[in-house]
Amino acid sequence: MFDSLSSRLQNVFRNLRGLGKISESNVSDSLRDVRLALLEADVNFKVARDFIETVKTRALGEQVIQSVSPGQQMVKIIHDELVNLLGAENSALQLPGNPACLLLGGLHGSGKTTSSSKLARLLQKQGRQPLLVAADVYRPAAMEQLKVLGDKLGIPVFLQPGETDVLQIARDALAFAPTVGANTIVFDTAGRLQIDEPLVQELVRLRDLVKPSEILLVLDAATGQEAVNVAAHFDRALGVTGAILTKLDGDARGGAALSFKSVVGKPIKFMGTGEKAEDFEPFHPERMAQRILGMGDVVTLVEKAAEAVDQKTAMDLEEKMRKGVFTLQDFLMQLREMKKLGPMEDLVKLLPGGAEMVKGADLSKSEREFRRMEGILCGMTPKERAHPEILNAKRRQRIAKGSGVTVTEVNNMLRRFEEMREMMRKMGKMQKMLGKLGGKMPAGLGGMGGMGGFGR
Repeated sequence: MFDSLSSRLQNVFRNLRGLGKISESNVSDSLRDVRLALLEADVNFKVARDFIETVKTRALGEQVIQSVSPGQQMVKIIHDELVNLLGAENSALQLPGNPACLLLGGLHGSGKTTSSSKLARLLQKQGRQPLLVAADVYRPAAMEQLKVLGDKLGIPVFLQPGETDVLQIARDALAFAPTVGANTIVFDTAGRLQIDEPLVQELVRLRDLVKPSEILLVLDAATGQEAVNVAAHFDRALGVTGAILTKLDGDARGGAALSFKSVVGKPIKFMGTGEKAEDFEPFHPERMAQRILGMGDVVTLVEKAAEAVDQKTAMDLEEKMRKGVFTLQDFLMQLREMKKLGPMEDLVKLLPGGAEMVKGADLSKSEREFRRMEGILCGMTPKERAHPEILNAKRRQRIAKGSGVTVTEVNNMLRRFEEMREMMRKMGKMQKMLGKLGGKMPAGLGGMGGMGGFGR
């Protein structure tokens, strides 16, 4: 979402790093470009103006630390103020009571129903027992959509087809929750194409009945500043506690995310980054600021890996690699664990400088190579994967034909596999030797990093 803004700001930073000193003149010139970048990203005019004034005041008022250049100091100031603009720190959900109630509201098409299910899944992973409540009685497919999403995730859904009284649905849902052991209720409410008084008043009555600890406004990031205007209206009527920003994987310019906290005074609590249930995460202002400024987001990358990769499988694979008994079956498992992390482009963007790296790069080539390798491995029998030494010319021809590749590609993969396995054997011997001498293998030399040369 922030690709255009990120690119503009990084161009500004390249110029800043060459500053010999900070003066009012060169600070003003640099910040003029920052201001234009923010306005082009559809950031609220007043927010952009105040941001620039704050950065300028700090830049001219702070003494440059001797260990850094003036340009680096400017980058640091912009980073800090961008974090403050986004909300300073992640704001966790407040979930008192049993059950705790969460009310999700917003306009049609903002992603309320999908976000309700994603939020319930996240709560479930955190050890809560959520119940989804279909409280949208106007959109014909809303109840069925929520039911399908809930069933897919294994989360109970309360719905009453034909019932048009939202308050009665809420009362019955509160009574139903204890029967399924739910301690958290997520209400998916109705939306409109635009804000109108009947919609707002219905939400107010529902709020007064269920007394939610959180009223989360679901906002489509693609609507830019208009999303902030919608948020301000809902906040005046309902007193929202935070926002869920959806469709951050699209080509929106980012104005809603950068303006929301300043205009509404409430935090963005979650963000939707894709269509899948797992494409939903807490909003961390500092991490988002780092992504925008091209500094990457390694913490999120590590969290994704910890969530996606089975730890026992990873440890078993590492042990086999250290002992030199790593088979093609193990390698197939490793490839499949890596696929769980998501598209290569999304992962690279989380690395420092990653956004610049992917520009013009054909990362789909690496994806295709991974799929080709998986196809070759799946073309083998379990016995062949366990004992690669039996792969004679005839077997290799059969595997190539069955997986749609050439025999040369099969041979290249097997050769690189043997090179990796031999390297692992040597590392295992070195570790044993170091153990006898009272030392140990440097951290990070084992585990999931062993497939390095296969994609080239």
